[in-house]
Formats: sequence, C-alpha cells, structure tokens
Amino acid sequence: MTKIVIVGGVAGGASAAARARRLSEDAQIIMFERGPFVSFANCGLPYHIGGDITERSKLLLQTPDSFLARFNVDVRVMSEVISINKQAKTVTVTNLLEGTSYEEEYDFLLLSPGAAPIVPPISGIDNPLTFSLRNIPDMDKIIHAIGLNKPTHATVVGGGFIGLEMMEALHQLGVETTLLELADQVMTPVDREMAGFAHQEIRDKGIDLKLGVALKAVEFAPNQSIANEEAGEHTDKQHLIGHLDLSLSNGETLTTELLIMAVGVKPETSLARQADLKIGDLGGIWTDAQMRTSDPYIFAVGDAVEEQDFVTGEPTLVPLAGPANRQGRMAADNMLGRAQEYQGTQGTAICKIFDLAVASTGRNEKQLQRDGVDYEKVYVHTASHASYYPGAEIVSFKMLFDPESGKIFGAQAVGKDGVDKRIDVMAVAQRAGMTVEQLQHLELTYAPPYGSAKDVINQAAFVATNIISGDSTSIHYDQIDNLNDNQLLLDVRNPAELENVGFIEGAMNIPVDQLRQRMHELPKDKEIVIYCQVGLRGNVAYRQLVNNGFKARNLLGGYRTYKFAQA
Repeated sequence: MTKIVIVGGVAGGASAAARARRLSEDAQIIMFERGPFVSFANCGLPYHIGGDITERSKLLLQTPDSFLARFNVDVRVMSEVISINKQAKTVTVTNLLEGTSYEEEYDFLLLSPGAAPIVPPISGIDNPLTFSLRNIPDMDKIIHAIGLNKPTHATVVGGGFIGLEMMEALHQLGVETTLLELADQVMTPVDREMAGFAHQEIRDKGIDLKLGVALKAVEFAPNQSIANEEAGEHTDKQHLIGHLDLSLSNGETLTTELLIMAVGVKPETSLARQADLKIGDLGGIWTDAQMRTSDPYIFAVGDAVEEQDFVTGEPTLVPLAGPANRQGRMAADNMLGRAQEYQGTQGTAICKIFDLAVASTGRNEKQLQRDGVDYEKVYVHTASHASYYPGAEIVSFKMLFDPESGKIFGAQAVGKDGVDKRIDVMAVAQRAGMTVEQLQHLELTYAPPYGSAKDVINQAAFVATNIISGDSTSIHYDQIDNLNDNQLLLDVRNPAELENVGFIEGAMNIPVDQLRQRMHELPKDKEIVIYCQVGLRGNVAYRQLVNNGFKARNLLGGYRTYKFAQA
C-alpha cells in the first residue's frame, strides 16, 4: 500500500489528493494544512469582501469531513509540517491547536505550500489597520476591520490581480480608495499601452491612481473620543480604532483608515530549504517535468515551484490556479506509477477591472525585449460581435509573433465583452503550435449576437500576415512622436473625428475617401506616415499610396492605441 503525504490543502494539494484516490482505492492519503480550511476558493476572496459573492460558505469547496466522505482522504487542518527527514522518509508535524508534535512516515511526499504575500520592510507596516490577503482568515480580518473601523478611505498598495480586485471591492463598499503602484502601469502581464485602457477605467471610476509611487513609511494613530461641545463641534468617530498616515515616495502624505498590501507573492520554500531540496535560480522549488524535486520521493507543485515557460522553455514563476491544479493531478499520476509530464505554463490570465476585462497569454513585449527576441506586433480594435447588433463593444487586441516563422509569442486583449473568448482561442492556438498565417483560417462561430464574420483574431492574423509578406509596412505608437523631416504625418479620418476624438499635433488631414482625388497634395520625396482611428482605413490609404508610387507606413492600432498608451 502506497502512503502519500501532502503538505498544503488548496489548489495543487487538493487536486493531487482527489486524483490519487481516483487512481487507487488502496493508497493511504494524508493531507496537512496549517490553516483552518482546505480546498477553498482563494481567487474568490476579494469578491466576497466586495459583496459579489454573498455567502462565505460558497468559498469552501471541501471540508475535512467532505474530503473524507468522498475521497477517503485524512485531512488534518491546523497542522503544520515543520521539517522533512529525507533519509527516514518522515515529516515532523506540529498540531497548532494543542502545541504537540509527531512524526509521520511517507512513501511519497507532495509539497504544495503556495506563495506568501511579500511585505516590504516599511517602517510602521505592522499595525492593526494593515492587511494582506492570502486565505480565509485574512479575508475575515479585513471584513472585521471594515465593520469595526468603518473606513471612509482605504489604500491599496500594488496593481496586480489581488490589488486590483481589492480596489474594486472597496469601491463597491463605498470606500474612497487610493491605489499605489511602483511601476508605470498596473497589471504587468500586459504591456504599458494595453494597461492604458485599465488606467482610464480606474480613474473614470473615481479611484486615486498613483503610478510610479511607492509607500515609504506608515504611522498608526489610534483614535480618541473627540468632542468639543463649547465650539459646537462633534464627531461621530468615537467608534473608530484609528487611522494611518502614509509617507509616499513622491513626497506626498496620505491619511487612510485601511491599508491593503498586495505588492506580490514569493514562493513558500522554507520547508524545501530545510530539507535541502534544490531551489531554482528564480527562488522557487526546482522540479523536473514530472513535478519531482531533487529527491525522487518528493514532488512539488503550484505557486512554490519554478515551472517551464511554454514559449521559451526557460524557468518561470507563475502563481496561477490553473497550472497548480494540473500539476497536482500529474504529480499524483506519477506517484502511482504513471509517466505524465507537465507541458509548460503560458501564464494565461484575466482580470476584471470594473467594467473592463484585461487578459493575456504567452510572453509580453517587455519580456521579449529583455530576452533579446526578434518580434513583431500588431494591434486591432474591433467589435466583440457584429457592430450593427446591439451591445457590441470594442475589443482592443495585441498579438506578438516571430516576423520570420509567424510563431505566436503572446496575445493581450482589453474590453467589456468577448475578451476571455479571444485570449482562450489564442492560448489554444499557441499551445497547438499554430502560426499567425494559420490563424487566418480559424473558423469561429458567427451570428450577429455572438461574433463577426471576420473575428478579432482573424483580423489580427490578416494584419500580421500582411507584414510578414511585405504587403504592409508599419509604424508603432511609440515612434510617432519622433518622426524626422523626411516623414509627413497624414490623418485619413473625417474632420469631425478630429474635433470629437482628438488628433496628433502636426498631422495633415485628407479623409481616406478623398485621397485618390487629392493625392497630388502629398510630396513624393517624403515617407507618408498614415493614421486613422484603429488602423483599418489607414491600411486602405496605405495601399492606395504605395500602388501610386509613394513610400508610406501605417500606424498599427491607429489613434486609439496612441491615445491610450498615454493614459
């Protein structure tokens, strides 16, 4: 009989336990969790705080009793594994309720400890009004503090998934919110110009978004009962427990009544280090493709491990639930004699930011530049379904690819409708090894309420294939402000659009439908840099000009990309 011991009872650990039982009725499976809950929906925590998920019980996917009843797994909560003896194949467990310790033997050990929130060494950060969000007790503490302190202002530090979700949750509760982000953008899996759409949405909702700003110091000020009857003044703040005075890197100070630290997470590797297991260069637990650590009887999965990047094959850290669940399943297979290999992580992810969805898969432009990869990119902005059918929203889509082979490096999308659909298709296409040329031939569902005869992805593929084949010469938004004397900027939109939407200074305006008749107004000794609203009319104008002997370039993504890149 195989004895499997699992450390960590959330995504990876719970998936491994359930899979191991489905494969073997004989295996003895013990799962240790140092917290009070297992198999909880940690991705749903901000949505319960904000009120979208009204019942706390909905977050508890399994309990120790339900795990025992359905899977015959011995789940021991409030039990922390504090050390591993590889030679004896035992773990030392502390019962956190009783304070006692004992040894537990294993045939195979699975580590799924997750990732811990990064809390920077900031002066005053340890106070009653500062929280991070990793598990249900963290969530309960935040909800309790909101109920007790009744904050009118909250500050979130960090513009990643948790930070953005907490920002929205606090806004929904009617709490005025400031979001601090050290980088020049939120949501770093997407590139700066795509994050610009999120910046606009965040500010439109009244959030005080401060980019390029760090939290330097925190001072906790407990409240006292304040009443000055003689001055005719009275305050209702007697019920408050205090406020925080924040010092920011831009020299500003900020008074807030709740502080959420969401600057990121780091792999939880203390147990692996104690056991002298190999740690990767990025700081996560090293595993092979079968999720086996440097010890053949110890496996590791989830946010604590370094996994292989699907695009580059290099190690990466991607703390997402999907990869953790798949890795847990495969580790269980391999413990019980199968030979499953993890096929790499694309980092496919999506985040709700008020009315917007922001999603991505694969590598972004920043990563490709850092790694010295030769790439090309295209942008399209087109309707989520047939534009004449009510409810169509613009999907802003970016695709990165190899200009020689057409290999897909990554894709990003932002919009109010249909964003998940497009990025899911791109994730499948990338994993299947499709090229941008092959994306032209994707046959996707079409009816006016659901899609378009030429889908967003088809259109991006058409643009990319034009570039590869030489049918189009492009220019990008970040080059427009650096044109030289041998280039002329041409706006081919209608004059009313310039007035209502905006324009780029210094551009000549000839609407595309007048271009054939007015082409003589353009100099043939200069390169004509064309732009329209989203790039489509610009391409029409480009073909007219080059077919008439002009040298030209088209701004990919048009004025819309240029404008939101500044947001």
